[in-house]
This record gives sequence, structure tokens and C-alpha cells, in this order.
Amino acid sequence: MMEFFGDVRRDRCVLLLTTTILAGMYGTAAMAQTVLPTIEVQGERSAVQTEGVDSYTTPRTTIGKDALTLKEIPQSVSVVTRQRIEDQNMIALEDAARAAPGVVIFQNDRGRSSIFSRGYEFQMFSIDGLPAPMNSIYGTQPDLAPFDRVEILRGAAGLFAGTGEPSGTLNVARKRAQSKFGASVNGTIGSWNTYRTEADITAPLTQSGNVRARAVGAFTDNDSFVNKADNQSKVGYGTVEVDLTPQTTMSLVAMHQDRDMVPQNGLPTFANGALPDVSRSTFSGRSWNYFKNRVDDYLAEFEHRFDNGGHAKAGIRYSDRFVDFKYAYGSSAINAATGNYNSTVLARQYWEKSLSADAHVSTPFAMIGQTHNFMLGVDYRRFDQKLYQGTASNGTNNIYNPTDSAEPSIALTPQTQVKPQLTGLYSQLRFKPVEAITTIIGGRMSWYEQDTTTLTTGAVASVKDNGKVTPYFGLIVDLTSNVSAYGIYTEIFQPQPGSLTVNGDNVDPRTGEQYEAGLKGSFFGGALNTSLGFFITRDKNRAVRDLTNTAYVVASGEVEVSGIEAEISGQLSPGWQVQASYAYTDSQYLNTVTSSTGTTYTAGQSFSPGTPRHSFNVWSKYEFQDPKWQGLHVAGGARVQSEISALVSSTVQIIQPAFAVFDAQVGYKFNKNLEATFTVNNIFDEIYFTRVGSVSTFNFYGEPRSYWLKVAAKTQ
Repeated sequence: MMEFFGDVRRDRCVLLLTTTILAGMYGTAAMAQTVLPTIEVQGERSAVQTEGVDSYTTPRTTIGKDALTLKEIPQSVSVVTRQRIEDQNMIALEDAARAAPGVVIFQNDRGRSSIFSRGYEFQMFSIDGLPAPMNSIYGTQPDLAPFDRVEILRGAAGLFAGTGEPSGTLNVARKRAQSKFGASVNGTIGSWNTYRTEADITAPLTQSGNVRARAVGAFTDNDSFVNKADNQSKVGYGTVEVDLTPQTTMSLVAMHQDRDMVPQNGLPTFANGALPDVSRSTFSGRSWNYFKNRVDDYLAEFEHRFDNGGHAKAGIRYSDRFVDFKYAYGSSAINAATGNYNSTVLARQYWEKSLSADAHVSTPFAMIGQTHNFMLGVDYRRFDQKLYQGTASNGTNNIYNPTDSAEPSIALTPQTQVKPQLTGLYSQLRFKPVEAITTIIGGRMSWYEQDTTTLTTGAVASVKDNGKVTPYFGLIVDLTSNVSAYGIYTEIFQPQPGSLTVNGDNVDPRTGEQYEAGLKGSFFGGALNTSLGFFITRDKNRAVRDLTNTAYVVASGEVEVSGIEAEISGQLSPGWQVQASYAYTDSQYLNTVTSSTGTTYTAGQSFSPGTPRHSFNVWSKYEFQDPKWQGLHVAGGARVQSEISALVSSTVQIIQPAFAVFDAQVGYKFNKNLEATFTVNNIFDEIYFTRVGSVSTFNFYGEPRSYWLKVAAKTQ
């Protein structure tokens, strides 16, 4: 337990917790100027809000532009509510995404992990439907403090995305300014000298509340169970909303986040793929490892709500990012005789400016005795990404006795600039021939272009795909008032710039197509939602080596990912909330191919061996209803998955066997203003690798047992 209480920043945390406790004991009358609580939302302007509602589900989600129930979306969708985020002390987007069926986190430093679904990585995340890149190595995952919920749609989503992987869509929905005053503050202390503070305040700026504002701030400082590694982040969020008329609202948003960390890239293995039996605290980098980034987001949104229930909405998001890092990591397998392995240093500076915009109109209309809906929209995104980088050898290190070295000076060459741009027109018709059946027909036309410039020479390579059509077909049949069946066919495409055929042309874009069918249920007035889906995704036109002209590629690679996903979320009985999911995922190459780097993959071989075939997640919370136990809650969860592996060669694999991790929590609500929770993660201190990557790096131990105390105060 000594590690639980760190000593470096204890005074600061004690002051925070004392302030929080006093706020809860004496209410807000005496501390209205300093206390900041969680807001109970009455759903006044935003179509969907989950904060202030003690629920692990939501009646509606906005991931498809309209505010729809989960049953009205014929794809697998999960929503991680604000209550779930707070209950499980979720900090970064990866923490919330892990809760969805079949979503796998390829672990790295917090905020730098890769998020995968159905064998493919999410390469973007959206804020209220407006996307920007999410490159894991650059740590651009958002902190969750400014957000109401996380929405995760799995599978090909080309109708609104245009280009991308067939992994799905990640959307974070902002906390909205409210017309009633509210404030909250919470503080967390935990293992490895972890300290986190969140503060949140909203208030009307006019007597009527037609102008209102909200501000959120968060600070996290933590060491790691890995020696020398640490991670500090700061987040600021502010928004102002103005009702121009009772039916028209304009929102302005500014958001800032920065990280300062000592990164680590995991451990190497032996040449035969055997994982090293060393302490979980083993650090493979150097003391001078550093990573710093800055992310600024600015959004503007205009929405008009029609009398018939439709709406017109336009939004724009501008992101400005800068990343600077240098770190050493393993670049060879471990020598079995000496324990030595080679070390390499990677240094990068990365600038990214992105602009995304969307405008659409969605309106219901009556015909043949039924109400239907039509949506028409246009979107645009443009990125400007500039990268300077360099590498250098850094001698050797020893897995059993890690040492330090002098920090090298590295020339940042080569230097490149990439400018992708996408414009799209999309439409969707939801047509009900009879009350119990909804047919969905949609389509998108996209215009894509990208210029890649080698800055040291001025050479430019370009790729264009104009008039690319992406179809969308769905069907929903209401079997009962609570249960519906659905089926869908969707597509998405992904350009492959830099992949040239023997004729000197860019290879055609990859095409991901998905077939999915399943059942969805909504019970107790939407308080409990269930889903069961079966899917098949085929990824065609993958660029692979042209065996006749080995310096070039051909678009002949094919991959298939199929599986089952099931989820239940919400209230089982008064006081009892649950979110549980199971996923079966099978991925394979459909033909034998050789990659552009010379690796051969055979038909039937696993395409994504880092995705477990079986995975199960559950978290459940029970608040005692007996007056004698009023205010007390208990909660717990488990994460269970089958074997994962990484293919090194046709004869060498790195394997992490199946494992299970269990967590538990107890909490007490002293009154309507003050609550405290104590959480233990990995109760049985399971030793496992949460990610395996290669013989040289990216093999990460899972977190050991840890302890977390959180105290939260709020107004009512």
C-alpha cells in the first residue's frame, strides 16, 4: 500500500480533497465561488445528454447525424455514458473504447495507444460529428473531461466518413452549456503517484438563459509501474451557446490539451518469440526520453430546429497540433546468452492543421399514412501534415540490468508534407412502407486528392479519386414493441497513395464492404438496451507485391473479418446498472500474397492476430435500496480474452495466452453533494502482456494491482 500514497505531490492533493469534502458537507451556499459540480441535465437544447442521469445507456445517440434510438440504427453501436466514465475513472478515449464489444486497445503510453475494431485501427475521431486524424504515435487522443459520452459505431461507415478503415466511427459528444447554474469538482489519488483534478462550471449569462457558458478543466499527473515512465496532461474547455431564436442555437467552442511524458515503447523478446521473464517495472528506454504535444480545437455550430421535428445543422472544426519527441527503444531481439539487445533512437517533430466542416438538413415527411425522413448533406475536410524525423543507433541495453546512455543529437531528415483533401455529398432516405418496417437507402459521392511533398527536394507525388460512390442499404423490422431485427450493407474506401503499379499509376483504393444482421431490444422505456449482431467484412484491392515486377504492387490482396458481437447496457432493476459484452472475431487472408516489404501471408492465416478471437467485458454497479444502506454502492467488473499473438515469421510467433482481470469498487454518497469511491483494479494481480508486437519492441505488460480513491462534490 505504500506506493498508493506517493509523497511528491501529496500536499496539493490533500488540499484538493479537503476542499471537495467541505463542499459536500456544507453545500454550495458557502462555497458557490469555488466549488464546481456535475450538472443534472434536463435535455434543454442538445438532442442527447447523459450526464446527471445515473444510467449506463441512453435512449438516443447522435452518431448518425440525427438523434436516433439504438434500435433505429441498423449497425452495432455502443454508448459509454458520463456515469460510466465517472464510475470507472476513465481518463482517455482508449479507456472508454475498451468497453465496447470487440474493441481492442493496442497498448502504449496513455493517450498514445491504438484503438482497433474488427481487426482495423480507428484513424480518426469526431467531436460532435466533425472528424480529425487520430495518429496514435502522436498522442492526440482526447481527455474525457469535456465530454458527455463516447459513441462507438463498429464496421464500415462510408456514408458519413467517405474514406477510412472499415473499423467504424468514434464520436465524442461535448458537454453543453446549461441555462441553470451547476458546478462540480473531483479529485483522485492512486497508485504510482497518480493525482487527477477535474473542475466543471456552467451558468446562464442572461436572466432568461438564452446565453450561457460552460468551462471544464482537468489536470493529471502520474508516474507508472514502469520505472522512469511518467505522464502529465492538462485540459481546458470552454463553450458559449446563444439562442438566436427559440428554435435556433449557435455554439462556439475552444479546447486545449497538452501532454508531457517520459515514454516507453514496451519490451523486446528473444529471437524465438519467447517473452522475457523480467519485472513489470523494466524500462527499455533512456532517462532522457521525452514526448511533448499540444492540441488546440476550435468549433462553431449552428442549428435550427423545424416545427415538424426536423433540423438544419452546420458545423466547422479547426485543429492545430504540434508534437516533439525523442526516445530510445529496443531494435533487436534479446541475446539469450548475454541479455543484451540493440537500442535505437527515434526523433520527430510533427505539425498538423486540420479543417472539417459539415452541413446537412434532415426532415420528416408524411406519405401513404406513415412518417418517413430524408437527409441531405455536404462535408469537407482538409489536413496539412508536416513531419521532420531522424533515427540513430544507441548502442546496446540489457534486459536484466538496464542502463542509461548519453542523449544523441539527431538530424531531422527526411522531411515530408502531406495534404489530403476530401469533399463529399451524401443523402439518406428512411422510408416506412408499413409501421413495422423501415428501409434505409443512402449514398455518397466523394472527391479525394492528396499531395505528398518531399521538402528536401521539392518532389511532389499526387493521387486523386474523383466521383467515388459509396452505397448504404439497411432494413429494420419491428418484431415486437421491444425487439427489432436488422440487416445492412455498407462500404468504405481507402486510397493507397505511394503504391505504384508497373505502369506508374497509383493502385486503386481499397474497398471495405460489410454485411451485418442482428437483433436489438429496448426495454423499460429505454432504460435497458440489448444487441446481438453477426457481421462479415471484406477488404479488397489491398496493395501487395507484384511478383512479376517486384519493385511495384498490384491490388490483389483480400482479407475477411467475421464474427459475433453481443451487448447489454442499462438498468436491470432499481439501483442496478450493467454494461456487459461478448465478441467473437475471426480474421483471415483470403489469398496468399506477398507484402511490399517481402513478407508472405498465406490464405487462411490470421490477418489481425493481436485481436483475440473471444473477448468478454462486464462492469456492474448496485446502489442499495434499503434505507438502512442508503448511499452505499458496490461495483465490479472483469475483462477476459483469449490468446493473442504477433507473427514474426513463418516459424516464429509471440504469444500471450488467455487471461482474465477483475476489478472491484465500493462507494458512499454522504449526501446529495458529496460522494467517495475506492476502486481496486486487477484484484488478483494477474501478470500478463496486454499487447505483443515484435521481437524488438511493442510488448507491454498489463497494469499490476492498483488502488484509486476518488472524492467528488457537486451542486444540485
